[in-house]
Amino acid sequence: MRTKKVIGLLSVCLLLCLAFAGCSGDQGAQSAQMTDQEAADQVAQMIDAIYVQTRTDDTDAQCEAAKAGWDALTDAQKELVSGENADPDYFGRDTGDAAADDPLNADGIGENELLVVSFGTSFNDSRVADIKGIEDALAAAYPDWSVRRAFTAQIIINHVQARDGEHIDNMQQALDRAVANGVKNLVIQPTHLMHGAEYDELSDAVAGYMDKFASVKIAEPLLGQVGDSATTVNADKQAVAEAVTAEAVKTAGYADLAAAKADGVAFVFMGHGTSHTAKVSYSQMQAQMNDLGYDNVFIGTVEGEPEETSCEAIIAAVADAGYKKVVLRPLMVVAGDHANNDMAGDDEDSWKSMFNASGNFDSIETQIAGMGSIPAVQALYVAHTAAVLGE
Repeated sequence: MRTKKVIGLLSVCLLLCLAFAGCSGDQGAQSAQMTDQEAADQVAQMIDAIYVQTRTDDTDAQCEAAKAGWDALTDAQKELVSGENADPDYFGRDTGDAAADDPLNADGIGENELLVVSFGTSFNDSRVADIKGIEDALAAAYPDWSVRRAFTAQIIINHVQARDGEHIDNMQQALDRAVANGVKNLVIQPTHLMHGAEYDELSDAVAGYMDKFASVKIAEPLLGQVGDSATTVNADKQAVAEAVTAEAVKTAGYADLAAAKADGVAFVFMGHGTSHTAKVSYSQMQAQMNDLGYDNVFIGTVEGEPEETSCEAIIAAVADAGYKKVVLRPLMVVAGDHANNDMAGDDEDSWKSMFNASGNFDSIETQIAGMGSIPAVQALYVAHTAAVLGE
C-alpha cells in the first residue's frame, strides 16, 4: 500500500508542476497554453485508467490520484480535459449529494443477507431515489434480513469512488464480504430489467459461491421470465407497463392516458437495448402496452436492438400515428447517463434533438426519472423476493 501511495503522490506532484509552471521570456502565451494542455492530458490519462470494468490491486490508489490530480487543475485546465473516456464532466458535473446515499457495505450483519445487485449509476440523486429507494423498500419488507448492495459495473464503482469517496462493492467483493460475515442464507435480488447479459454475469459469479452458504437463491429481475415470442406478456410486464405509464401521465399533468391521447400526446419510453437474446423483452413490452389499449405509448431503445425500437423507427411510428406532442421518459430502473444525455441531452444525436430535428412534432418534453423510485415498481421487487423466500 505504501508503494501505491507514493505512485499516487508522484503523479499529483507532476500535475502540480505542470499546472503552476510559469512561462518566461520569449516562450509566450503559446507555451503557457501547452502547459495547461499537458496538465489536463495527465488527468485525462488518469481518468481513462480507471474507466475500466476490471478492478485491480491498484484501483484504489488510481482513483485517489485521479481526484487529487483533478483538484490540482485550474478551472481553465479542467475545461481542457479530454481523453478516450475522460471529459470535464467526469469530476465536474453536479449529480447531487453522494452523502445522501448508503453503500450498504457494513459488516457484522447476521446470518441472513439480502444482496441487492444493480448495474449502478454515478448520478447521485438517481442512485438515492432509484437504487436506494428499492433497497429501502426491501429492508422495510424484510426486517429480519440485512440488505446489502453490489454493483456489476466497475466503471461506475470507480467513478463514484474517485469523485465522491463512496466505496461500493462489486459482485466479488460483496460475495466475499458475505462469506467473511458468516452469512448462512443468501438471497440475491437483481434490479436489472430482464434476463440479459448482466443477469447472466450475476448468475455466473454466484455459481462459484454456492458451496459457501447453507442456501443461495436468486430472485427474478423486474420483467420476470422472457417468454418465447415477441408477443409473450406476463403479470410482471403488465405491472411495469401500468406503473411507468401512470407515473408519466401524472407527471405530464393529465388526468389519465385517454386525456393525453385526446390532446395529441404520445409517450415514448426509452430503454437501453441489447444484442442479447433477451432483447425480445422490449418487443414484449410494446405488445403489453398494445394489449392494455395504450395506443399512444411507444417503446424504444438507445441501442436500437430490436431494430424496430431505434430512435428513427420510433419517430416514424409516432408521426405515422398522428401524434404531435411527445413526452420522452426512460424505461430504465435509474435515470443516469442514458436518461440525462442520450435521451434528454442537447447534442444532436440525443433523442430529444432527433425528435425535434424531424420536424414532425409541435413539442418534445422529457421526464428524467428512473423506474426505481416508483412505489409500484418497488413493490414488484418486494414480491419477487417474497417468491424465492416462499412467502
